Amino acid sequence: MKPGDDLSGGDGMTMCAGQPREAEQPRPVLTRARRLRLLATLGALSAFGPLSLDLYLPVLPQLGRDLAAGDALSQLTMSMCLVGLALGQLVAGPLSDRVGRRRPLLIGVAAYAATSLLCAFAPGIWSLIGVRLVQGLAGAAGLVIARAIVRDLFDGAAAARVYSMLMIVSGLAPIAAPLAGAQLSRFMDWRGLFVVLAGIGVLLVLAALGVPETLDPAERHSGGVRATGRQFAVLARDRSFTGYCLMLSLAACTLFTYIGLSSFVLQHEYQVGPQPFSVIFAVNSVGIVLAGNLNGLLVGRYGPRPMLVAGLVVCAAGSVIALGGVAAGWGLPVLLSGLFLMVSSGGLVAPNASALALIPHGERAGTASAFLGVLQFLAGAVVPPLVSMGGATALSMTLTITAAALAALVAMRAVR
Repeated sequence: MKPGDDLSGGDGMTMCAGQPREAEQPRPVLTRARRLRLLATLGALSAFGPLSLDLYLPVLPQLGRDLAAGDALSQLTMSMCLVGLALGQLVAGPLSDRVGRRRPLLIGVAAYAATSLLCAFAPGIWSLIGVRLVQGLAGAAGLVIARAIVRDLFDGAAAARVYSMLMIVSGLAPIAAPLAGAQLSRFMDWRGLFVVLAGIGVLLVLAALGVPETLDPAERHSGGVRATGRQFAVLARDRSFTGYCLMLSLAACTLFTYIGLSSFVLQHEYQVGPQPFSVIFAVNSVGIVLAGNLNGLLVGRYGPRPMLVAGLVVCAAGSVIALGGVAAGWGLPVLLSGLFLMVSSGGLVAPNASALALIPHGERAGTASAFLGVLQFLAGAVVPPLVSMGGATALSMTLTITAAALAALVAMRAVR
C-alpha cells in the first residue's frame, strides 16, 4: 500500500500511524472493492473457532453415543480443538512477524481443510480428540493473522470499528453453523459434518489466496526463539496489555462454557431437541451481530474503553439473570433471556478489548495477537471440561458463567 492510498472507503477509517514509508516496500493498492473483499475474508478467517465448534454442536450427544464416550469425553473433542487454537497462535503469530502474514496464513488454512477431513474418519474417541488438537493448531493461523492484519492497517477507534466488522461477519458463523448442522444431521451423521468442515476449509483457502501481504519487510522481526521470547517478555511486563488479555479470557470463559455445556443442559435437563436447540443457539448468536453493529456505530463517538465497560456490564447482568432463573426455578425463558444478554456482550467486549490491547504494540502485532488469543482459548479449553466432570447441569453452567463475568468486571477496574 502506498502512502497516499485511501483505505477508509469513505467511512472515516484511516491507516494506522507508523514509521515513515519512504524506506518501506510498496504494498498493493486497496481499492474500496478490494478492501471490502479483504474485510469479508478476514471475518471468515476469524470464524474458525465458531465453525469448528458449532457446526457439530447439535449432534455432540450423538457423537458420544456412537463412540461410546460420556459427556466429559465428548466435551473434550471441543476442548482439544480450543487448546490447538490457543497453542497454534503462539506459533503462527510470531512467525507472521518474522516472515510476513500471507505464507503462514495459506499454510494454516490448507492444513485446517486436511485435518477436518481426517476427523471424519477417526475410528474412536481418542483418535478424534487427537486430530481435533491438530485441526485447532492449523486453524489458529487464520484467527491470529486476521487480527494482526487489521493492526497493520488500522489504529485507535478505526481498529475497534474494523474489529466490530469482523465480529459481525464471524458472528454469522454461530448463527448459521448450528442451524446448518441440525438440518444436515437429518441426512448425515457427525462424520459427514466434518466433511462439510473440510469443504469450508477449501473455500477459505481460495479466499485467502486473495489476501495481500500487509507487513513490509522493513517491519519484520529477525531472530529465532530468543527474539520471540523477548517480544513475549515485553508484552508480559505491560500491565495494561495483560489486563485486557485477562478481561478477554474471562469473557471467553463465559462464552465457551455456554457453548460447551448448553447442548447437554438444554437437551438433557430441559428436553430441548436438536432442531429447537439449533434455533435457540442461533437466536442467542444474533445478539453478537447486533452488538457488533451497535459498537461500530458508537465507538467513534465514545471510544473503545467506555464501550468495553458497557459490554462487561451487560455480560455480568445477563449471567446473573441466568443464574437467578436457574436457582429460583423460573424455567427456560428466564435462563435463555440471561444467556442472550451474556452472549450478545461479546460483540462489545471482544473488538474493544482487542483494539485497546493491540494499539500500543503495532511493531509486534502478530506476537501480541497470539498472546491475546492463547489466553482466551485456553480458558475456554480448560474450564468447561472441569465443570462438566460432575455432570453438565444448568446450575454448574450458570455459576461458572457468572463467576467469570464478575471477575472480568473486577479486572476492568484494575486497568488504568
